[in-house]
Amino acid sequence: MLTLPLIRELVLDRPVADCFRYLADFSTTEQWDPGVFAADKTTPGAARAGSEFALRLNVLGRSVPAAYRLVERDENRRLVLEGSGPGFTVVDTLNFESLGPAQTRLRYEAVMSWDSVPARIAPLLKPWAERLGDQAMTGLTRALTEDGPESLPRRERIAQKLVVPGMVAFTRRGWRTQHSRGLSRRMDGRTVAVTGATAGLGLAAAQELARLGARLILIGRGSERLAAAMQAIRDFAGDCALHAYEAELSSIADTERLATRLLAEQPAIDVLINNAGALFAERGETPEGHERALAVNLLTPALLIKRLEPVLAERRGRVINVVSGGLYLQGLALDDLDYERGEYDGSKAYARAKRGLLALTRLWAEDETRIGWHAMHPGWAATPGIAKSLPAFDRRMQPFLRTPRQGADTMVWLASHPAVAAHGEDSVGFWFDRAQRPDALLPGTAVDTATAMSLEADVRLRGGW
Repeated sequence: MLTLPLIRELVLDRPVADCFRYLADFSTTEQWDPGVFAADKTTPGAARAGSEFALRLNVLGRSVPAAYRLVERDENRRLVLEGSGPGFTVVDTLNFESLGPAQTRLRYEAVMSWDSVPARIAPLLKPWAERLGDQAMTGLTRALTEDGPESLPRRERIAQKLVVPGMVAFTRRGWRTQHSRGLSRRMDGRTVAVTGATAGLGLAAAQELARLGARLILIGRGSERLAAAMQAIRDFAGDCALHAYEAELSSIADTERLATRLLAEQPAIDVLINNAGALFAERGETPEGHERALAVNLLTPALLIKRLEPVLAERRGRVINVVSGGLYLQGLALDDLDYERGEYDGSKAYARAKRGLLALTRLWAEDETRIGWHAMHPGWAATPGIAKSLPAFDRRMQPFLRTPRQGADTMVWLASHPAVAAHGEDSVGFWFDRAQRPDALLPGTAVDTATAMSLEADVRLRGGW
């Protein structure tokens, strides 16, 4: 058996409690260790001694399974994990020392053992392990201290302007190439409302936000689905404050009832994430007479925002509207919002509605400067909604699609990071992978202020706000 020790020491500009809580849940390794493709906590509840984790390790580009167990947890002082995979074992020991209210010394020690290693391979393992250790510590430093807005390299700025080449970044590859993927900013004492929280991106975002300490308002369809989502969140994050509200978000009347209840029962909302959305293969109308994609992707999110706007403004909160990269290919059909002319195309209807939501986000930032206004798109993620709405795309792209956690990354980051707490017109952003992006690249897709104001008047009339 070959045994190889690896020791690293870091000084991190974060409180020791933040560092400890982040690393105690070993599923965060996929956010900071380039040697990990994916990590999941398989033991329900908060990470504690005995919790187990399933990892997919990146070994020379191949995905290799590994199982880890948290064997010791001494709060804010020490973590010990034992791991094993095909032909190897590892013991990771992390010792924490507070150097002040906002600084921590971390000593990381890994002892790796291989059952049988050919003699000719042994001399290569040490520099390989040393390099992996350096990369992991660099990633951890970024996750805890360098997780602010991304600065795009020139080649990526050029690629995104070419639209189709830029879409390569919509895959999981784009998520992995971010400067930092860490979600470590605590949200204790803050309340986040998430629509579409029962599955896919909304559920993944809610899980991460709960892990960060947020109090959550979950909005979705079906009491059973909401109950299942609440259990999934507690399994992921442990004990947390959850409040569920059932609503049909294609209905103006039901959205109005929801807003009334929230204003009466939840007077302190810090963040509203409008994540709910739907793409329909065939044209249809809601019982209130609105084209379905327009209703669920534009009319009701706008109504919910305007009804909750006073509460959000009082809290100097944030609005995060989840749109779609598909809007790069579509302008705003102001004269045919209900898609009554021509052959119906569900993808176009969806993208047009999301284009409208982005236009209103920018317009409202000019008026209500006490709120931080943001729109983001998640790239291409494997969600139940994609599988149902675009089955051929889902099958063809499955090896390249992001996980729901990866797709939800930027909405969680926008909700939690202090760097985007600024308010007013200058702070409004259209985000992808934590970087500000242009929102119109093709001729005829940009929306000027006059058009946005006309759209607002139409949406206001339909929504009754």
